[in-house]
Amino acid sequence: MSSTHDSTIISSPRETCAALKVLLVHNSYRTPGGEDQVVNAEADLLRSHGHEVLLFQETNTNIHNPLVVLGQVVWNHKSYRELRTLIQRYRPDIVHVHNTFPIISPAALYASAKECVPVVHTLHNYRLLCPAATFYRDGQVCEDCVDSQSFLPAVVHACYRQSRLTTAASAATLTVHRLALSWHRHVAAYIALTEFARHKFVESGFDQGKIHVKPNFIAVDPGVGSHCGGYALYVGRLTDEKGIATLLHAWRHLDHSYQLEIIGDGPLSSDVKAAQL
Repeated sequence: MSSTHDSTIISSPRETCAALKVLLVHNSYRTPGGEDQVVNAEADLLRSHGHEVLLFQETNTNIHNPLVVLGQVVWNHKSYRELRTLIQRYRPDIVHVHNTFPIISPAALYASAKECVPVVHTLHNYRLLCPAATFYRDGQVCEDCVDSQSFLPAVVHACYRQSRLTTAASAATLTVHRLALSWHRHVAAYIALTEFARHKFVESGFDQGKIHVKPNFIAVDPGVGSHCGGYALYVGRLTDEKGIATLLHAWRHLDHSYQLEIIGDGPLSSDVKAAQL
């Protein structure tokens, strides 16, 4: 595997003494999604307020040998060394972790702790509680791993990418770092996107005092539309857990005075095309 990272400075002059150096840590996806957009949007927003932003990023497009990556999911020595070097060089005030799975690994938390830099971790999904990160299986909500306090159900059902091997790697990471209290000892604060998500993490044992709700945002508010488009709009990945099947089913039972426009791609794109909306 050729594992490279993008360490680039995105900076602007410090406008006030309160300006910070922020190190963003993110493992981006092979197919870009909302999480990747949030990282970029937050970097731009921080920069616009005079903060310096440093990006440490790995991408799943660098995965050429999945078996090698499986050996690094629990702990990636390379990421640990590179992050420590980066922190020593630029001395950020804070490390903001978005995603470390699968290449960066939770070693990022330890690298930050070793250099005495506090970590904020955004909880974009339920990955710290569910190997599939979705709380969803076979068309319905599933919290078997939370209820059993074990990730074995996910392995049995091959919840991640329908592969027991890759699910086992995710489950092993969660098990090892849960026992090591990695997310409790080495994260100063968490950002949840909704009150519901915050409740789920607190319910699963996370310190409620550490979890703060900050919804995703649009950098420039476009304001209220004119409502003259004459159609309804869905924008997002076309996956089962997003509720695409429910949307299509509901639309068939509504009058057709409005057209439904769907923008996105994913495993259910053929179903959307077949619906002939």
